[in-house]
Amino acid sequence: MNLVMEETELCFPQLFNSSCSRLKLPYIEVMLYYIVLSFISVLTALLNLLVIISISHFRQLQTPTNLLLLSLAVSDFFVGLLLVFQILLIDGCWILAFVILYASIGTMVLISIDRYTAICYPLHYSTKITQDRVKICICVFWIFVLIFHSLILKDSLKQPGKYNSCIGECVIAISYIARYADLTVSFIAPITVIVILYLKVFMVVVSQSRAMRSQVATLALHSSVKARKSQIKAAKTLGVVVVVFLLCMLPYYCVALTGEDNSVSTSSATFVICLFYFNSCLNPIIYAFFYRWFRKSIKLIFTLQILQLNSCYTNML
Repeated sequence: MNLVMEETELCFPQLFNSSCSRLKLPYIEVMLYYIVLSFISVLTALLNLLVIISISHFRQLQTPTNLLLLSLAVSDFFVGLLLVFQILLIDGCWILAFVILYASIGTMVLISIDRYTAICYPLHYSTKITQDRVKICICVFWIFVLIFHSLILKDSLKQPGKYNSCIGECVIAISYIARYADLTVSFIAPITVIVILYLKVFMVVVSQSRAMRSQVATLALHSSVKARKSQIKAAKTLGVVVVVFLLCMLPYYCVALTGEDNSVSTSSATFVICLFYFNSCLNPIIYAFFYRWFRKSIKLIFTLQILQLNSCYTNML
C-alpha cells in the first residue's frame, strides 16, 4: 500500500450479497478504520483471556454457570484473535470467525436454560445441572456447530475467496435452502428459546423479589433468603449479558432476513457487522461491573499473585 497516495479503494462486505461495494476513502480514514478495529480486536482477545484464566485457574469459580461463561469467553477470545489476523493480512473472509460466533449463540441458550432451572426449579438445580453434564453439553454443542456450519459453508471452505472481487470483501455463497436452514438453526430457534426462558425467569424473579421484601427475616430463613438473592443477582447479571447479546445480533440477522435482493448501504453493512463482532468485547466488561470475583481475579493476575503456590484455592467469593 503506497503511503503517498491520497485515497485508496476499500471494499466493505455486503450482507448475503455477491456484489462488491467499493468506496473511495482518504488514506488517513482507512488507517484510522484499521487502527480502531485492531484496538477492539486486541481488547476483545485480552479481556476474554482474563475470563478464561480466572475460571480455569481458581477452583472456587468452577461452577456449572461459570463453565458456560468459560465456553462463551473461549468463543469470544478466538473471535478477537482471528479478527487481529484478518486485519493484519487485510483479508476480509475468515469464515472460522463466523462459525465461532455462532457457538456464542448456542452458549447463550445453555446459559438461559441454566438460569431458568436455577430460578424456577431451585430445589432440583444441584441435581439436574452438574459440572459433568455442563461439560458434556458444551462439548456436544461445539461439535454440532462445527459439523453443521461445515456443511453449510462447504463450498466456501473448499475455495475460500472464490467469489470475492476486491480486497477486504467477504462473499459467502450458499444455497437458499442452506441459508434459511442456517437462519432457523443459528438464529430463529435459539433466540425464541432464549426469549421464552428469560421471560419466565423475569416473572419468577419479580415474584420472588416481592416475597423476600415482605418476608420476615428470621435466623431460620436467613440462609435460604441469601441463596435466593444470590441466584436472582446471577439471573439479572446474565440477563444483561443476554439483552446486550440480542441488541448486537438482531441488526445483522434483520438485514439477513430481508433477503439478498434488498440494497444495503456500505456504511450500514459495516456498522452491522462491526456491532456483530463487538459483542464479543462487551461480555467481560459486563462481568467487571457486576462480578466481584472477576475484579478480584484481575487484580491477582496483574499483581502476579496467581503464580503463587496454591493460589488456585484462593477465596474468590
